[in-house]
Amino acid sequence: MTTTTEDRHTTGTVPAHRPGVRGLVARHPLASFATLALGLSWLAWIPYIVSPHGLGLWDLHFPEFLGTAQFTGVLPGALLGPLGGAFLVTAIADGRPGLRRWVGRLWRWRVAWYWYALALVGVPALIVATGLPFSGGQVQAPSALALLALVPGLVVQLFSTGLSEEPGWRDFALPRLQERFGPLGAAAVLGPLWALWHMPLYLSDWGGWPDAHWTEPLVFALFTITFNVVMTWVFNRTGESLPVALLLHVGVNNTISTLWADMYPGMTAGTMMHGLAIVSTVAAVMLLLATRGSLGYPRLVGSNDGTR
Repeated sequence: MTTTTEDRHTTGTVPAHRPGVRGLVARHPLASFATLALGLSWLAWIPYIVSPHGLGLWDLHFPEFLGTAQFTGVLPGALLGPLGGAFLVTAIADGRPGLRRWVGRLWRWRVAWYWYALALVGVPALIVATGLPFSGGQVQAPSALALLALVPGLVVQLFSTGLSEEPGWRDFALPRLQERFGPLGAAAVLGPLWALWHMPLYLSDWGGWPDAHWTEPLVFALFTITFNVVMTWVFNRTGESLPVALLLHVGVNNTISTLWADMYPGMTAGTMMHGLAIVSTVAAVMLLLATRGSLGYPRLVGSNDGTR
């Protein structure tokens, strides 16, 4: 029986040679996860994309919740893809021990307080400040309603966007990718995959269809790829803490949805994304230089991580 680095991962187990689909998944968990994450989500999103919320080819209206139909039209596909794909592949490739390890990262909340401060205060403050150079002077203090919505919005994002995506991207894929390709290779694979997963949604109101400029998906992809570098560094430096990764991810989304439009009423979504992509790219480059490419990965941090 032959094995690969991907099979061994960090679990210390090698799946038995099995025929059929289950054996294929066990031998190639990363490829299987990528296929399921994209395929299940994209298939589930087709009705929403062809409905009046998107291309308008099918007169199917999705119920609205909190003023948007994306909870009923987009969230189910997100849950099926990264989360569902990670669960299925882990169960097949690593069995119950693997599932326990996978779920275990969700409870790694005992990390230094400053990581929570970074996720909940530092990054959101940077995002708000990013809008200033692009505002054209049209900026105002956040309203009381926007400030009151911050915590509820964060909770909603945490149990929707966060738990639908991060158990797949960071909890399942990132450790395996780093085991096989190292931190730089993992970032080079996971960032584009994460960006590609979002692309069909640009044919719906999620991405501003039909008014979004054709360059907006490209700028979003740049932001996603570079922000993934930041996420990788935080994930590694916190001992693979999924709670911090969740909060970092949804903290960005929540700040944009609750504060950005309130404080910058004249700014378009395209301009906003340009600003975020620039700041995220600068942050990623700084981290790559400061850590000499290790991004806090424990197997490299002792020899070349300048931030340690």
